[in-house]
Amino acid sequence: MLKNANSGKNTLKLYTMVAAIVLIWSTAYNLMYYTVYSGGFPAEWIPAARTLLPALAITLYVYARGMKLPNLADQRWLWYGLMGFFGMTAPFLLLALGNARGVESGISSILTNGVTPLITIVLAHFLVKTERLSWRKSAGFIIGFIGVVFLFMPENLDLQLIQNWQAQIFILMVALSYALAAIVAKRAPDTTASVGAAIMLITAAITALVIALPSGIPDGNYSGGVLLALFVLTVFSTGLSDILYLKVIKMSGPSMIAKINYMVPVFALVFGIIFLSDAFSWRSVAAMMIIITGLLIAKADDKQATGQTKKPNE
Repeated sequence: MLKNANSGKNTLKLYTMVAAIVLIWSTAYNLMYYTVYSGGFPAEWIPAARTLLPALAITLYVYARGMKLPNLADQRWLWYGLMGFFGMTAPFLLLALGNARGVESGISSILTNGVTPLITIVLAHFLVKTERLSWRKSAGFIIGFIGVVFLFMPENLDLQLIQNWQAQIFILMVALSYALAAIVAKRAPDTTASVGAAIMLITAAITALVIALPSGIPDGNYSGGVLLALFVLTVFSTGLSDILYLKVIKMSGPSMIAKINYMVPVFALVFGIIFLSDAFSWRSVAAMMIIITGLLIAKADDKQATGQTKKPNE
């Protein structure tokens, strides 16, 4: 009975964290769009606003726990610095630039969460020896790519591109940046999670400031809603979500994160329509379903390969 009770508590804890991650990740797209497009906060300062405070907090945490950051000659600064740039600075900036040019939060989430794993599959074939393309992964990529093309077509589905296709290119570059971060993570040397996170955030904050400062200091004349959105993006979307992300992986493995990624665009699309008056489009829904279908086909190959390598008693 006690074992079943503990199992039930762990299951409840896991799904509570999953629900929190879905809420944080999906609303992050809505908050970014609101902050930059509706609130007028400069896109160039978004990466700095989202990384400076978490970088300070995680560094203090590392030293409070009796740990130290490695010296600057340590190769971890290079690897985790690249992860900080490709996983935080670059995508935060590119997403803000796309939003500033009118790409709505729902479209942003579909392109980012749908295209990132597709690009990762292709990059891993060339950069990670153990993750070669198979016919399933190739078919999944092609189907997912059709969904992306669908998003770039206008409502009447003629051969022209949508009016703001240049802005959506920024969001595709977000997906590319996250994919590069994933590849770097696969090849980075092992280190303590908190130390790795500290290096990532410190380097992300430094590169973010290098990008932001030439544009001038923001005048600070922003509404309370914009400042609240920035606070939530900083504390929850950049800080708390990373902690929950690591805990979910520890409790259930990376497969649960894949399922979360399928849910995020759905909720971001719904929240955008409800709270930001984003336009509902059957084209967006259809594109999302096509992309998810491609991902499921590609992921089926991973499951099959995993099953073949397991022993009968595992």
